[in-house]
Amino acid sequence: MGEALLRLSVLDVSPVPSGSTPADALRNTLDLASFVEALGYGRYWLAEHHNMALIASSVPEVMIGQVAAVTRWMRVGSGGIMLPNHAPLKVAETFRLLGALFPGRIDLGLGRAPGTDALTALALRRSRQALTADDFPEQLAELEAFFSGEFLDDHPFRSIKATPEGVETPPIWLLGSSDFSARLAGSLGLGFAFAHHIQPEPAVAALRLYQKSFRPSARLAAPQSLIAVSIICAETDERAEELAGPARLAFLRFSQNLRQPLPSVAEANAYRYHPAEQDWIRAHSARWLVGSPETVRRQVTRLAEEAGVGEVMVTTMTHDHRDRRRSYELLAKAFGINPGKNV
Repeated sequence: MGEALLRLSVLDVSPVPSGSTPADALRNTLDLASFVEALGYGRYWLAEHHNMALIASSVPEVMIGQVAAVTRWMRVGSGGIMLPNHAPLKVAETFRLLGALFPGRIDLGLGRAPGTDALTALALRRSRQALTADDFPEQLAELEAFFSGEFLDDHPFRSIKATPEGVETPPIWLLGSSDFSARLAGSLGLGFAFAHHIQPEPAVAALRLYQKSFRPSARLAAPQSLIAVSIICAETDERAEELAGPARLAFLRFSQNLRQPLPSVAEANAYRYHPAEQDWIRAHSARWLVGSPETVRRQVTRLAEEAGVGEVMVTTMTHDHRDRRRSYELLAKAFGINPGKNV
């Protein structure tokens, strides 16, 4: 199909289909990673979520190592590490260790949301003060100082070295679903990834704001941004709509605080939506791009052009893992990507 129209990457939350186990979901992640690398996808990021029966990806730094070990050249990273849940020193050492094991292939994506409910966030952060603190920029500065070793002379941590030393610092991306991280990433000269699959409405404006506010840094000379999009692609629009039913029902249940695995197509078809639930589905329909390869290619291309990005990170939830593999395969063909042209 010629040159790729866009660079494509993967965001994987390791969804847990009904009738299977979280261990099955994690094995599916490893299978999908090697599969999409062969198709030419350029990155594979793992998410951090907690206390969710729908999602098995709770410790992305573990899965990054596992995915990197079963792939050869694809970049692997976090989408993301929720920095307020972790000590900056621990994050620095974790990603230095990953960088030492897989040089030149690790990305560090950072978010500021808890990735879970308030009570679970409290269990992670161990204090109500940490739960309510709004100090993400300060945490980020501390993390950067552990990477660079450039604390101020009077800083209490100035003698601490993040080990292993002598390892290349991974590229840092800020993740966001509003303009906060867009502004911060731009002002600090970091990469920026917008979560369209979480908040589609502000995506274009936030990415354009990042690009406008970007200031060159020692890390990046020019803006580097991507948009993460939920996509379900099948041979026909009708089949794709059918496969999208489980994801829509799963997120409806999530909004109702029902933490259940991903339903099957049959379960989704059998569900009887109340009028208010039907309204919720319609109101959130923009969170998914659904259709045949040509339909999705048009939707994705238009969105990327509006947002000014050259890379789209795709997250796909289908009950049958074979349908998920097929969705990524059809996208790869639609955009003409192949190994060596999407790095």
